[in-house]
Amino acid sequence: MAMTASSRAPQGVGNQESERSPFARVTELLAPYQPAKPLITLSLGEPQHPVPAFVGPVLAKHIADFGRYPLIKGIEPFRRAAANWLSTRFSLPRGIDPETELLVLNGSREGLFFAALTAVRYVGERKGKPAILVPNPFYPAYGAGARAAGCETIYLPTTLANGFLPDLDALDDATLARTVAIYIASPANPQGAVASREYFGRLKKLADRFGFMILSDECYSEIYTSEAPGSMLECAGPDFTNVVAFQSLSKRSNLPGMRVGFAAGDKNFLGAFHELRNVAAPQVPMPLQQVAVAAYSDEAHVEENRRLYRIKFDLADQILGNRYGYHRPAGGFCVWLDVSAHGGDEAATVKLYRDAGVRVIPGSYLARRQPDGSNPGAGYIRLALVQDSETTAEALHRLVEILD
Repeated sequence: MAMTASSRAPQGVGNQESERSPFARVTELLAPYQPAKPLITLSLGEPQHPVPAFVGPVLAKHIADFGRYPLIKGIEPFRRAAANWLSTRFSLPRGIDPETELLVLNGSREGLFFAALTAVRYVGERKGKPAILVPNPFYPAYGAGARAAGCETIYLPTTLANGFLPDLDALDDATLARTVAIYIASPANPQGAVASREYFGRLKKLADRFGFMILSDECYSEIYTSEAPGSMLECAGPDFTNVVAFQSLSKRSNLPGMRVGFAAGDKNFLGAFHELRNVAAPQVPMPLQQVAVAAYSDEAHVEENRRLYRIKFDLADQILGNRYGYHRPAGGFCVWLDVSAHGGDEAATVKLYRDAGVRVIPGSYLARRQPDGSNPGAGYIRLALVQDSETTAEALHRLVEILD
C-alpha cells in the first residue's frame, strides 16, 4: 500500500505523549510500584563495559586544551583519524576528504537533530508541504528534528512483515516529491535489523531522483555478531551526493558520556550544516577529540566490546529460546520481544519491574500511532543488553520466570 500524505501521526493526546521522552514516560508508568527484587535496568541503551584504558592518559596529556574554545568543524587530527577509519572499515567509492566531507559532532544525537534544520533549507522548495520520513519505531531525535524544521513528519512502520526496515515500495511519488530528508538507522534501533547493500542502493536512487537527503544513523555499526554492517556511504556514489552518515563513539568505544561523533558525506550539505552549527550547535572540547583520535586508531577495544556482547546474546539464545518471538539481531545490543500475549507492552513492563525487578521499556513508547490507530511498537518490549553477563543472565531468567 502506498505511503501517502495522510501517513502522518494522528493528532491528539496519544500523539502528544509520544513526543515526550520515552524514558520520562516509563518513569511515570512505574512510579506507583516498588520492585520486589534488586533492580536491574535494561531500559536505557547506555553501554556499561569498561572505558578504554587509553582515555585517561590522553586526557591528561591534553588537559590544557580545555582552556581554549574549539573550532566547530573539529581539529585536523580528529577529522583525519575519522576519515581514515571510515575508509578502512567500509568499502567506500573513494576516501573521505577530511577537510570538506567530515565534521565532528557533540555526539550523534545533536547532529541528527541539526541535520533536519539544515536539510529543509538546503533542499529548497518542495512540491507541497515539506516532509521528513522517519522509521517507526525511531530514535526520538529524528522526530524532534523534523518538528523543529517545521516539516510534516511521515512515519514509516518497521514491522516483522517488512524486516523491521521502512518499506521503500510503499512510498508514492507525490510523497517523495515533497520529501526533504529520510532518516534511516542500520543497525536499526530497537530491532537490530541491518540494511543490505541492495536496500541502500534503492534508497540512493530515490534520493537522487527526488532530490532529498538521506540521514543515515550508523551509531550501532560496530556492534554485531558475525557479518559487519555496511554503510550508506558505500552506495552514495563518487561524490556522496545526498548522503550523510552519522557515527558515534558511545556504542563503539563505550564512551556515552564523552559525547563525540561525526557526520560524513555530501560536502555541499556539510558546508551548509557547518554554517548552522557554527552559530547554534555545541562544540566538542579538544581533549575529547584527542581521545577520539586514539579511539579511531585502535580496534582491539572494539573487538573486545563485540566479544562481551556476543557472550550476552549467547545467553539470550539459551535462556529465551524461541519465546516472545525472540531472534538474535544482526546488529546493535537490543532485544525486541513480543509480549502481546502477556498483557501487552505496558502491562509486561509493569509486571517485570514490580515482580522481577527488571526495568525495560514499552515498545509503544518508542513509536507513534499510524493513521489507522495502530502503533508498530505496541506489544513489544525493548531490552538493552548493556549490563555484565552475570547480571544479564539473572535479568533474563527473571523475565522468563515472571512472564511464562
